[in-house]
Amino acid sequence: MRTMSKTYTRPLLAAMLALLAGAAWADVTVSYVKPDDYADVPRNAVDRERVLKDFSDYFATFNKRLPAGQNLKIEVLDIDLAGRLWPRRSGGEDIRVLNGGADWPRMHLRYTLEQDGKVLRSGDEQLSNMNYMQGVSRYSDSDTLRYEKQMLDDWFKKTIVPQVAAR
Repeated sequence: MRTMSKTYTRPLLAAMLALLAGAAWADVTVSYVKPDDYADVPRNAVDRERVLKDFSDYFATFNKRLPAGQNLKIEVLDIDLAGRLWPRRSGGEDIRVLNGGADWPRMHLRYTLEQDGKVLRSGDEQLSNMNYMQGVSRYSDSDTLRYEKQMLDDWFKKTIVPQVAAR
């Protein structure tokens, strides 16, 4: 009987500790406001969902850079991906062409950074990176959102990190 109670007690204790620890973790939530109206995301619903999921996964990585107990809420209001989409006449996937001209990535978002229910910082941001093809990127050439991620990294470092450091 003793081994059976240990069998149930350990997982229960581990679950309770995980819940307690999770309450102190940083959290990032993202929502997309009217994504069908965005300036430039794929027209195909499956491809559009894939792009938004990729963005959501990327935004979730910001939680590692926030102190425990802080929450960053992001509302994406518009996305204009780097390059221009050229539809294929014969069917198949459209082709995204990047020329480094007036086709830089842009994003409109609202954000709120909170700690213990208190707003530390909030804003409405129009992000863009006109020099998106210049400089060194830490993202692979195979990453289809590498320019957008670099733009978001720059925004996070400039806007959120100073507030985090002040705490």
